[in-house]
Amino acid sequence: MIALDMVDSKILDLLQTDASRSIAEIADQVHLSQNACWRRIKRLEEEGVIVKRVALLDPEKLGVGVTVFVSVRAGEHSEKWLETFASAVRKMPEVVEFYRMTGDVDYLLKLQVANIAAYDRVYKSLIKAAPITDVSAAFAMEELKRSTALPLAS
Repeated sequence: MIALDMVDSKILDLLQTDASRSIAEIADQVHLSQNACWRRIKRLEEEGVIVKRVALLDPEKLGVGVTVFVSVRAGEHSEKWLETFASAVRKMPEVVEFYRMTGDVDYLLKLQVANIAAYDRVYKSLIKAAPITDVSAAFAMEELKRSTALPLAS
């Protein structure tokens, strides 16, 4: 874990809510010169705190507004199986998040798809990828909160 002071935390908060802000705007908000602010941002990037800056897109407007959470139970628990399965899943553009879990479910995938037929195509790709014991899907009815912002120490 990296030690952050209050200025670093404020810079990160500003960037994770709107990464298109100019250095001048951020510097003004955190009461630093532009050069000092830029140096802090560069340091945070070099230390890997800031991984990348991206644009967040509206899935509805892009025709992939159906969110599906897919639980997978592995057919076996070997390194070879995991490599095969993970490689196949990473190639599926519909899979926007992919986790190895503890508990009853081995893997959890978050998908953005257009409709049930699009999910079915992903499902068929999943069951071809590697032996699976069980696949279960839950379709989100309503998005109540979505954020990419991480909680920061105040």
